[in-house]
Amino acid sequence: MSQDVERVYTINLGKVLLSPDNQRAKRAVNMIKEFARHHMKIEQIKLEEDVSHLLWSRGIRHPPRKIRVRMEKTDEGYVLVSKYEGEEESIEKEEKKIEPAKPESAAKPESAAKPESAAKPESAAKPESAAKPEPAAEPDAKSNDAPKSFKKKDDEIKKKPKSKSKD
Repeated sequence: MSQDVERVYTINLGKVLLSPDNQRAKRAVNMIKEFARHHMKIEQIKLEEDVSHLLWSRGIRHPPRKIRVRMEKTDEGYVLVSKYEGEEESIEKEEKKIEPAKPESAAKPESAAKPESAAKPESAAKPESAAKPEPAAEPDAKSNDAPKSFKKKDDEIKKKPKSKSKD
């Protein structure tokens, strides 16, 4: 093969949940290999380490429901399955290109109104500084609002040593 073939697939791993929970990640690996054999028409499949880490990231019992992968036929005669990241990167780049264009056109009218915009951030900063101490005071208020009987029970639970076996 002089030409590498590359395809991007979203593989549904929902049927992994039909297998016993202590074998699900292993089954997900096998399902990806089976999917690659079926769609790429080659028996020899290799998974990249990133794909494996993605499948096993939440443990053997909770693999992801679906996974986006890039499958590539190589000259050596096997299919390399790797994690697909291209779409997210291109979308982020497009958003960055679009966003600066809008503020530049909006910045021209604002340049004439600099004194007004400068006054607004100062007034907005004052309520923010006043709002910061309030969340710190809220947890104290919650503990004071609790009835005395609850406080006593909490203190008793904290004082009791935890026993490993119940007789």
